[in-house]
Amino acid sequence: MLQISDQIFIPLNEIDLHAIRSRGSGGQNVNKVATAVHLRFDINASSLPDFIKERLLKLTDQRITTEGVIVLKAQQHRTQGKNRAEALLRLRDLVRSVVATPKKRKPTAPTRSAREKRLQRKMHRGRIKTLRKKIGRSDRDWD
Repeated sequence: MLQISDQIFIPLNEIDLHAIRSRGSGGQNVNKVATAVHLRFDINASSLPDFIKERLLKLTDQRITTEGVIVLKAQQHRTQGKNRAEALLRLRDLVRSVVATPKKRKPTAPTRSAREKRLQRKMHRGRIKTLRKKIGRSDRDWD
């Protein structure tokens, strides 16, 4: 069983794990041994609670197909066991990311003193810029 939280578990029979040959460098071992792991997890057919299924299906994640299947490939390690554990951890992290309900944002407005301070800073910057101008020169001097 893959433990997501205290009350939520995924039975391992719902997770489809296949060993495949890993890509990349690795010498002769890469051509002989299937060390990479391909994980497939069908969200709709799982025993997860409905609200978690809905949140997973709403995610815009490239690892979730249009049919609602999570597809993960782990090939970072040189052993199949470590890659299998890595794939299961990634699945657990993905499901955990939707278990926690995000807090509602409370819109806030700046306080009166914050607005006044902002206007004071703007006036101060304006005064500094007017002091940078040349004295006794108007816009009409160009003609």
